[in-house]
Amino acid sequence: MLPHSEACERNKGPILEVLRDAFAPARRVLEIGSGTGQHAVWFSRHLAHVDWQPSERAEELAGLRARIAAEGTANLLEPLELDVCRRPWAVGSVDAVFSANTLHIMDWGAVGEFFLGAGAVLAAQGATLAVYGPFRYGNDYTSPSNGVFDKWLRDRDPRSGIRDFEAVDALARGVGLTLVADHAMPANNQLLVWRR
Repeated sequence: MLPHSEACERNKGPILEVLRDAFAPARRVLEIGSGTGQHAVWFSRHLAHVDWQPSERAEELAGLRARIAAEGTANLLEPLELDVCRRPWAVGSVDAVFSANTLHIMDWGAVGEFFLGAGAVLAAQGATLAVYGPFRYGNDYTSPSNGVFDKWLRDRDPRSGIRDFEAVDALARGVGLTLVADHAMPANNQLLVWRR
């Protein structure tokens, strides 16, 4: 039985609609934290012009590899082992980086490493970073349910939690990326798009 995330099934359609435009010029996309591989399979199938490079930490690779072997397309590459805190990342330059539902799981130090690593591999002018997940704005949650979710995250691991948009945007700007879009998404999530 392949690993499964109900959230991936619910959000893959709305995310794809944004990525079609955001990744239109891209040819090689690195996904950070590919998890179950459902997004990797879906996006590679519908963005046939890109080579989609999934990645995951070592302990999560087995399920990801199984899904790609079972459902992968020709443009879905073999997953890489990648821990954002171990730089340099073992990947060359890419045109785009995508990550979903990762920043609120990582500790804040790892979030900083995520942006440093992404900035390094997104070297070319026009390279794009797209990050999906819940964010706070001006120290406020976008919904009461996000406040409840943040408390649950912090009770489970005090180093995790919904991140402040202003803080992650500052990290992106620090590596030369400029916010070009902030899309409100279903279930009180956002899809943030930065470009070099």
